[in-house]
Amino acid sequence: MASTSLAALPSQLASPGRRRGALASTRPPHPVLLRHHRQTRGGRRCGVAVTCNAAQAVAPTSIAQGTPVRPTSILVVGATGTLGRQVVRRALDEGYDVRCLVRPRPAPADFLRDWGAIVVNADLSKPETIPATLVGIHTVIDCATGRPEEPIRKVDWEGKVALIQCAKAMGIQKYVFYSIHNCDKHPEVPLMEIKHCTEKFIQDSGLDYTIIRLCGFMQGLIGQYAVPILEEKSVWGTDAPTRIAYMDTQDVARLTFIAMRNEKASKKLLTFAGPRAWTTQEVITLCERLAGQDANVTTVPVAVLRFTRQLTRFFQWTNDVADRLAFSEVLSSDTVFSVPMNETYQLLGVDAKDILSLEKYLQDYFTNILKKLKDLKAQSKQTDIFF
Repeated sequence: MASTSLAALPSQLASPGRRRGALASTRPPHPVLLRHHRQTRGGRRCGVAVTCNAAQAVAPTSIAQGTPVRPTSILVVGATGTLGRQVVRRALDEGYDVRCLVRPRPAPADFLRDWGAIVVNADLSKPETIPATLVGIHTVIDCATGRPEEPIRKVDWEGKVALIQCAKAMGIQKYVFYSIHNCDKHPEVPLMEIKHCTEKFIQDSGLDYTIIRLCGFMQGLIGQYAVPILEEKSVWGTDAPTRIAYMDTQDVARLTFIAMRNEKASKKLLTFAGPRAWTTQEVITLCERLAGQDANVTTVPVAVLRFTRQLTRFFQWTNDVADRLAFSEVLSSDTVFSVPMNETYQLLGVDAKDILSLEKYLQDYFTNILKKLKDLKAQSKQTDIFF
C-alpha cells in the first residue's frame, strides 16, 4: 500500500519557512515564453521546452517510510468552484473521505464542512502551504483555476507545477486534472497554452493520471442568459457560429469517479462533452421559449474583440485583460467545442441516455424558478396592508 510522508519531500518544498522563491530551481519557465523552444512528441509539435519535464524537475525520492493511506482518501483542489463543489458532493455520496484545499478567505467554506468534508487552508501561489494538505491522501482531483483578477500564470501554471511536484514527491497514487477541449490547438491563448503545458507536465511526471478535457458547463448559462432574460436585462452574444456541447457539472463529477475506478482510464486523456453542441443564439432562443419572454440581446462583433485585444496589448497593466480576451475570441470564433462520446461511454460503461441534455436542464431551472416567483407574488398579495 502506498504511503506519504513530509520526510519524502525535497527540502525546498518541505520547509514551511521558505518563500515562493524556494521553488525557483525546479519551476519550469512560463510555457508561453517557451514557445520558441519546440520539441516533437508523437508527431505533434508542443510549445513546451524540455524543462517542462516533471521527471527532471523532481528528484527521485523514497517513500517507503510513512503512513499507509486508504484508496478512498481524496483531496479536491478548487472545491468551492462550480465544478469543485459537485465533485465534493459526489465523492461524499459515494463514501470517499474528502479533504478540500481552500484558500484562506473572509467567508469560510462552511458549506463544505456541513456536507461532511474536511477543509484545509492552503494557497497554490504559496508552495510551502501545499505539502501538509497531501499527507494521508491517495488521489488528488484538481479543479482549481485562478481568479479573474489574478495573473493567469500565478495559479494555473506556477501553482499547478508546485502541486504536481509535491504530489509526485509524496507518492500520490492518482492525479485527476481538468483541462480545456482543443487547448493544444490554440497556443496563442495563454490560458489554453498553460492547460496544454500542464497536461504535458503531468504526463511526464511519472504519476498515474487521468486528464479530462471539458467543453463547457450548463451552470454557466444561468447567470449569462437565464437570469438576465428573467430580469429583462441585456444578454451579450457574438455574431460567430461557435458551437459548444455544454455538460452538467453533476454529470462531469459522476463520470470522473467512474473513470477514477476504471483501470482502462489510467494515463488517458479523455474529453467530456454534452449530447449536443449549441450556438449562442440557439441557447438564447431556448431560454426565451422556456421563460415565456423575449431577450434583449446585445451583439458584440468578433472584430471588436480582436481589436480590443490588440489595443490592450499596448499597455503592460492590461496584459491579463488581453489574455482573457484572447480566450473570449476563441470561444467566439467559428469553432465547435464538442467531440463524439460513443467511445468514452463504452470505455466507462456509461449509457448516453443517463447524460442530462441542455433542454432538460434549462427546463427544470425555469420551471422551478417561475414557480418560486409565482409563490412569492402570491405571498406578497396576502401580506399587503391597506389603510
